[in-house]
Amino acid sequence: MDFSRALDFSQTDREFMARALALAARGLYSTSPNPRVGCVVVRDGEVVGEGWHEAAGRPHAEVNALQQAGARARGATAYVTLEPCNHHGRTPPCAEALIAAGVARVVAAMRDPNPLVSGQGFARLAQAGIQIDQGLLESEARELNIGFVSRMTRGRPWVRMKIAASLDGRTALANGQSQWITSQAARDDGHHWRARACALLTGIGTLREDDPQLNVRAVPTPRQPLKVLVDSRLEAASHARLFQSGKVLVFAGGLHPRNSAALAARGAEIVVLPNADGKVELPRMLEELARRGVNEVHVEAGSKLNGSLLREGCVDELLIYLAPLLIGDTGQGMFHLPELARLSGARRLAIAELMPIGDDVRIRARLKE
Repeated sequence: MDFSRALDFSQTDREFMARALALAARGLYSTSPNPRVGCVVVRDGEVVGEGWHEAAGRPHAEVNALQQAGARARGATAYVTLEPCNHHGRTPPCAEALIAAGVARVVAAMRDPNPLVSGQGFARLAQAGIQIDQGLLESEARELNIGFVSRMTRGRPWVRMKIAASLDGRTALANGQSQWITSQAARDDGHHWRARACALLTGIGTLREDDPQLNVRAVPTPRQPLKVLVDSRLEAASHARLFQSGKVLVFAGGLHPRNSAALAARGAEIVVLPNADGKVELPRMLEELARRGVNEVHVEAGSKLNGSLLREGCVDELLIYLAPLLIGDTGQGMFHLPELARLSGARRLAIAELMPIGDDVRIRARLKE
């Protein structure tokens, strides 16, 4: 059943949905594995209730907005950024709450991408006589939940790879020194992107070179993302800062009992997913992360793992910070990739955003199919 009626949306509709999206964004760092959802209840042109989903297990956006609206919700319009659910999870169905409140119209930005529930919420509302209009600011709603959509439709998270480099594309000196190529403003901005991710991923090479904490420090956050390490031979030192706090998931290409015992003693969980070469099978790793409810993965790794992820089709988006300095040909590059014989074999990208951050430039680019 198609509830899209884009030609009927008024400027007022757009303003209220924009407000619902702004509310949904308040859950940017906290709702995973659930989607970020906002809701605005409007009666006679006046906002009588609004809410957003704050965290998994807590009331959904519609319930919060309806609670604020109270009796004024009867005959009102509810603007919601995602199709109201019609199934019992940790919380009751939002579709039933909207029906019980007497809402007359629901304007939704997009369907729920979960194939098990998509359309069912709309169908239940329509069955109760509520007018359904869907598709208003849909692209903005999808962007806000790009990881959730990816997990529901592709069975894998959205993978965003962050790189800090000089203007000539070098990420470190030949001796490995890289702190700091970009400005403090760029590094702080990178932590905002870390904070919205469900998991932060790095490789054994970066662990050896930089001994990263792999956490969010520069911005306030209600939760720390899962730490993920790709370490085919389980060579990580158990005293590395990565293991000092928070859960760490280590993907290996084989089970090395002595090393695995040392890491397990530090609280790490080890998952063995070997490919034919005894390294980690990266696409299966993404499937496993999705199975664990990971919507967005933020990668900060070295050129070898960056190249492997690219080659195996495991990257959706690049987040590159370019600093106004030159390092030269001896510096380390962004990606370790095989030599091309023809330019037609180069990977094509679409630039999604160019933005100055302090003295640097942030480029967000997406891999083309």
